[in-house]
Amino acid sequence: MNSVPAPAPTSRPAPKAHFGSRLPFFYGWVVVGIAFITMAISVNARTSFSLLFPPILDEFGWARGTIAATFSIGFVVSTVMTPFIGALMDRFGPRIVLPLGGVLTSVGLVTSIYSTEPWHFYITLGVLVVGGSVFMSYIGHTLFVPNWFDRKRGLAVGLAFSGVGVGSILIFPWMQHAIQTEGWRFSAVVIAIVILVIIVPLNAIFQRHRPRDLGLEPDGGSIGDETANSSAKVDRENRIVDAEWLETEWTVSKAIRTSRFWWLALSFVSSLYAWYAVQVHQTRYLIDVGISAEVAAVALGLVGLTGIVGQIAVGALSDRIGREMAWSFALLGFLLTYACLFILRDHPSEWLMYVMVGLQGFIGYGMASVFGVVPADLFSGKNYGSIFGVLGAVSSAGAAIGPWATGVLFDIWGNYENAFVIAMVICAISIAAMWLAGPRKVILTAGQARKP
Repeated sequence: MNSVPAPAPTSRPAPKAHFGSRLPFFYGWVVVGIAFITMAISVNARTSFSLLFPPILDEFGWARGTIAATFSIGFVVSTVMTPFIGALMDRFGPRIVLPLGGVLTSVGLVTSIYSTEPWHFYITLGVLVVGGSVFMSYIGHTLFVPNWFDRKRGLAVGLAFSGVGVGSILIFPWMQHAIQTEGWRFSAVVIAIVILVIIVPLNAIFQRHRPRDLGLEPDGGSIGDETANSSAKVDRENRIVDAEWLETEWTVSKAIRTSRFWWLALSFVSSLYAWYAVQVHQTRYLIDVGISAEVAAVALGLVGLTGIVGQIAVGALSDRIGREMAWSFALLGFLLTYACLFILRDHPSEWLMYVMVGLQGFIGYGMASVFGVVPADLFSGKNYGSIFGVLGAVSSAGAAIGPWATGVLFDIWGNYENAFVIAMVICAISIAAMWLAGPRKVILTAGQARKP
């Protein structure tokens, strides 16, 4: 009987490595680095309206309210667009969404130099610049940066967000000098070019939505690395409190039917009320109680500078002690900020003002980092962008109401004291609402992990 020779083994080419598989341990930090640069430029492009505002008023002679409405209109548009941005992120990812925002912002800045009527500025600096910047700001980055981390999620988001403070230190002094020497149109065009040349290509080429886009796992593991993935899986299992919640395929309709979603929304609304109310009114108040305008301006700048440290430190702290504790710490910083402002009425002094600055920047501003990670802890999945888009839109009401309500309360009573007391109560409400939302009841942070 003749034996049939076995077929020669066919050689298969080794699977082509993912681009990210050569960078497994730190590509998540590449994502954070790009986010840092993007936030530094994009958020401050929006905030630069405060520098463009005076020369535009001087040139056209309009009432302050007429041109100030530009920022308000942009803010309303941003709120309406947030759910849309979330849906876009779920579908296309940051390589499309962030460059789209960069193009819109740049077009708005360039076309603003041809504006001759108030409604021209409403469209250019309002709808296009303020609205377009949201694609690249806190909202846009909260939609994907948390995907890259599990154990160090708070630290990563804090580092990304700290770019705003660094950017303000670098951009605003240059921009003010450029406005004084070359005019506001020149500075607007330069910022637009920087966004188009740096932000758009950087995000389009290198940014990614999720680790699996590059064959990676959160915190730097590779999909094929069974040993590392097994260790990470055990670590995560030791932190899971509510497996049923985490295994749910969350959609917007499912999320909004949970009490946890609305407790989180209440916590976010009240926190943004506290943040923006003091940000808008503190300089005027400090001048009212006898602090010089120059020193009050320095105080505002120091808040942004100290906020860099606050966002990184409190974000990292939340990974160790839990989101609720870190959130309480940050909101306590704002509560004590208002207490210092209240005391300044009867005891005006620069040293107390600097205590207020430290409480607001080193502690209070850390709120942004926790804001950016809790929704991902609770509602991660393929529809996370849409869910956070709705949550972000609801939360924006606090940013809109805080400055307005504080001004109205001043008009009613002729002083800020009652408004500050109300703001302190609102800070306490935000703390309580976060504990009721209870992210610790779903999954613990790395520092809270149970011992195996």
